[in-house]
Amino acid sequence: MSGPLVNRRIVFSGLGALGVAAALAGCAGSDSGDDGASAEVDAGAELASTSEIPVGGGLILTAEKIVITQPVEGTFRAFTAVCTHQSLTVTSVADGKILCANHGSSYSADSGEVEGGPAPSALSKVEIDVSGDKILAA
Repeated sequence: MSGPLVNRRIVFSGLGALGVAAALAGCAGSDSGDDGASAEVDAGAELASTSEIPVGGGLILTAEKIVITQPVEGTFRAFTAVCTHQSLTVTSVADGKILCANHGSSYSADSGEVEGGPAPSALSKVEIDVSGDKILAA
């Protein structure tokens, strides 16, 4: 006895579905945090001026994947700007929180710790130096 015959249409349909599944998997976000690394910035590179960072707010540097905050006057912090939920860039900083409007995650502008939403872990700290009115990559 021989098994069922498979025609070319069935084979190519199956291969097409496999290709679509692979493409969708490649577009999906990652919870691993591997994509959350900040872009390489040379030590000493100027990131912003202190006057650009409001108290209780912050500045998102999308190209560098860094968010700089000023949780209290004269204190500056920096974190990766990549949300730990699905590796999308955070969207704003206000009222002491770093917000990711993509899915509702929020983080402390002082510590980077998760304060709400689906984010599984804190934002990674980024080392900075403040020299006069300049914020520099460390």
